[in-house]
Amino acid sequence: MTKNEINTNTINSVCVYCGSGPGTDPKFMQAATDFGRILAEQNVGLVYGGGSIGLMGAVARGVLDNGGRVTGIIPTFLTQRENAMDQAQELIVTANMHERKQLMFDRADAFVALPGGIGTLEELVEMMTWSQLGRHTKPILVANVAHFWDPFLALLSHMRQTAFIRAELPAGVLTASRVEDILPQLRAAAHVSASTREPVADETVTEKM
Repeated sequence: MTKNEINTNTINSVCVYCGSGPGTDPKFMQAATDFGRILAEQNVGLVYGGGSIGLMGAVARGVLDNGGRVTGIIPTFLTQRENAMDQAQELIVTANMHERKQLMFDRADAFVALPGGIGTLEELVEMMTWSQLGRHTKPILVANVAHFWDPFLALLSHMRQTAFIRAELPAGVLTASRVEDILPQLRAAAHVSASTREPVADETVTEKM
């Protein structure tokens, strides 16, 4: 991973991690659609996993239906399984998952996790890890739609209480229960990050990355 510590308070593109299924609560799909619309209305580009099904498809269509720009990034082996979004203005097909995640990082100014499964969790936690190790200062936000992420947030709190997240390290994640609050929080965090925040790095671990 290339170290990227240049930040401004301008959010031109947001990487959204989310499920390839609809989930059990209709609020999940609605939130994805609404956030896509908000991105388009705010002239913020969407970077996402490139599929057209589940929440992934909903957020992309929310952007496209409202005149926004979509960049989908998907590995070859998932183009059929996740039904690649051919309507995206830019669809990048990668050789593997590692290349996909690197490009998603490179193309985005911030990261948002909507409800999803193991893949969504893995992508979110990787960005949090890179942030904690001082490899980037891009804002990361969990969209806690219908309290979906409550167990995860409780686990983070437990990790801090038991000293597995050190007190001097940032928690690395913002939260919002309403999609309308996501962009204002990201912009505020990007501004603070550009002005004051200096990432704390564990040099021993960072050197091995």
